[in-house]
Amino acid sequence: MKDTELLIIRQLRAGDEEAYRYLFDRHYAVLCRLANEWVGDSFLAETIVGDVIFHLWEIRDTLEIDTSLRAYLMRAVRNRCYNHLSSESKKREMPFSALAPDTLEREPALSLGEHPLGLLLERELEGEIIRSIERLGDECKCVFKKSRFERKRNEEIAAELGISVNTVKYHIKMALARLRQDLGKYLLFLVFAFMLY
Repeated sequence: MKDTELLIIRQLRAGDEEAYRYLFDRHYAVLCRLANEWVGDSFLAETIVGDVIFHLWEIRDTLEIDTSLRAYLMRAVRNRCYNHLSSESKKREMPFSALAPDTLEREPALSLGEHPLGLLLERELEGEIIRSIERLGDECKCVFKKSRFERKRNEEIAAELGISVNTVKYHIKMALARLRQDLGKYLLFLVFAFMLY
C-alpha cells in the first residue's frame, strides 16, 4: 500500500472529511462504471457505490485495510452488487400463486394523515426535518436544498456552485445520512404505525 493511502486511512480514522471527499472524488466514477457492468442500471450502480463509500465513513474508527484502497472498495462494491442480484433473483422466483388471495384484495392502508395522531406527527416531523437541514454545513445545506426542493440535477448544481458533480453527490449523501440519524425515531414510529393499519 502506498504512503498516500496510509495517510488517507489515518485521516479517515481521525474523522477528516477532506480525506473522505478525496476518497469519493478519486474512486467514485470508476466504481460506478464497474458496478454498472454488474447490475446493468446506472442509478442502482451509483446508489450501491455511494452506500459502500458512505459505509467506509461509518466504520472509519475500526477501519483495517491491508490492500490498496481501490482494491478494497472494488471488492466491497462487487459484494454489494452480488448481494443485490442474489436477492432480486430470489424475489423473481416467488410464484404469483404463492400470494395469499386475501392479500390481493385487501383495502388500501389508512393514511396516517387521516388520523389525529398522524396529523400531529406529520407537523412535528416536518419541523424536525427543517431543523435537521438547517444544522447542515452551509455548502451541504445549499446543495441539498437545490437538489431536493428546487429539483435541480447534480450537473446543474455543480455548474451553478462551481464545484464538481462528485462533490455535489458527496454533500447529498452526507445530508441524507444526517437526516437519517436525526429522524430515526420518527421512521421507527411510522413503520410501527403502518403495521397497525
